[in-house]
Amino acid sequence: MNTPVFEEFDPASDCDCPGCRHWRSVLPFSARSPAGRAPGHPAAHRALIAATAAAAAGTALGASPAAAAPAAAHAPHRPGVPAGDEPGTPQGGAAPLHGPGSGVPRPTSGVVIPATTRAQIIERAQTWVTAKVPYSMTAYWSDGYRQDCSGYVSMAWSLPGNEWTGSLGQYADRITKEELQPGDILLFHNPADPQNGSHVVIFGGWTDSAHTQYTAYEQTPPHTRRQTTPYAYWSNSASYLPYRYKGLTTGTAASAASAAAAARNGAPAPGNAARVTGGAGAPSSHGASSPHGAPSSHGVPGYPGRAMFRPGARNAYVTQLGRQLVKKGFGAYYTTGPGPRWGEADRRGVEAFQRAQGWRGGAADGYPGPETWRRLFS
Repeated sequence: MNTPVFEEFDPASDCDCPGCRHWRSVLPFSARSPAGRAPGHPAAHRALIAATAAAAAGTALGASPAAAAPAAAHAPHRPGVPAGDEPGTPQGGAAPLHGPGSGVPRPTSGVVIPATTRAQIIERAQTWVTAKVPYSMTAYWSDGYRQDCSGYVSMAWSLPGNEWTGSLGQYADRITKEELQPGDILLFHNPADPQNGSHVVIFGGWTDSAHTQYTAYEQTPPHTRRQTTPYAYWSNSASYLPYRYKGLTTGTAASAASAAAAARNGAPAPGNAARVTGGAGAPSSHGASSPHGAPSSHGVPGYPGRAMFRPGARNAYVTQLGRQLVKKGFGAYYTTGPGPRWGEADRRGVEAFQRAQGWRGGAADGYPGPETWRRLFS
């Protein structure tokens, strides 16, 4: 007998698709979705069912092909992502902070565009990632913003109210893929059916030199997340358009990238853009420089920026980092060198150092951010 393969599926009480009707009839009441759950996307919620490996050919465990359970088709297809892991993202409409009835007025005279920097956008986006804010199209977080994808961007941009995918565009200008920088957004608005596919994510920076993947900050079931995402998105990729917030003030892409890297490496988000430990040329309270020209602080060479450690990069910072890894006892992966070309030995050495700090998951990816750099050279 083949080993069972387990798939998670939770029938929604208000969904009339064949899958939900079937499982409502066979699952015990206690295993069904609680009443009142937000409609439209039951693939975001789960109960356990078993199927054999042969189920892929249409045969359910212990049943004939004719009795096989109907397949559920709620979540949009996203290559490389298991079915059910990418639920849809219904959203609320435009609303004041804390929602209708809160007594907080929503500006009605023109479009109010508060000033902000790229680094501040990323910092605010990270606060919800850290808090794992639950997804909801009707609930409002303590900061007053609705807990859906458009409310998340409204919060990150510090807008005076909650917008939706149909109105966010008036706060931004269309840009090209090549112009994307941290703090910009990728917006898909489906005007014919706003609840079907419409979504928006915050661009956090490219993760590969070919610009085929990027870090996406997004509000999606079950809660806010930050993860590497194929450009432009898992599904409906051609429908996502890049936009840039109109209210950006002085705050470089390097500062925003450093804020994102600090979050990735487990460091607390800085309080404001001036305090971000940035790349080359970033502000510093000390005028000293490292041997390679990046600003220094408290005797630690200035972090030169993530671009210096991309696959295939060749520069003096790679050699500097490699020598420090050896000095700290994390040079076991080098067979020669270290040298100026970034390679797998460098990445594995950095990963080992990050894990030694107690970091796990994406915080220990082997690519040095500002906090990794600071600890390595301190």
